[in-house]
Amino acid sequence: MGKVRTCPHCGGEIEVYRNPTPTVDVVIAMPLPEGGEGVVLIKRRNPPLGWALPGGFVDYGETCEHAAVREMREETGLAVRLTGLLGVYSDPNRDPRGHTMSVVYTGAPEDPSQLAAGDDAAEARVFPLGEWPELAFDHARILVDYAASLKARDCPCPDAD
Repeated sequence: MGKVRTCPHCGGEIEVYRNPTPTVDVVIAMPLPEGGEGVVLIKRRNPPLGWALPGGFVDYGETCEHAAVREMREETGLAVRLTGLLGVYSDPNRDPRGHTMSVVYTGAPEDPSQLAAGDDAAEARVFPLGEWPELAFDHARILVDYAASLKARDCPCPDAD
């Protein structure tokens, strides 16, 4: 049950709920100069500090898909094509600032050479799969899930999950 406030127009009671804040993150797959594939991570300029997947809050009136594409451009300089939905991460403790719920996409850059830190990012880099630094939030779990999804996709076994 939520709290109650008074409607400024009619004076009636309006129930106010406490809900998680919607966010988006994108696992951007990027080719590595030495071959193979990596993922884009940003070094956060604002608390909580540390390395993280690029992402951010969904603005009111905005779709999650639009927010994901917008946040990628703002934080990494990349125009990103979303390639899939990795999952929804909603552990109440995933963000120390409060309960958030992240819709996590996979994506590919239109022009990888445009990678540059921007907005809330102090740095943007490509890290080889499995060789990333300690990560903020629950982003290590997200990247483990991403790596598992790649392995399952590439496995020729008909019984692969």
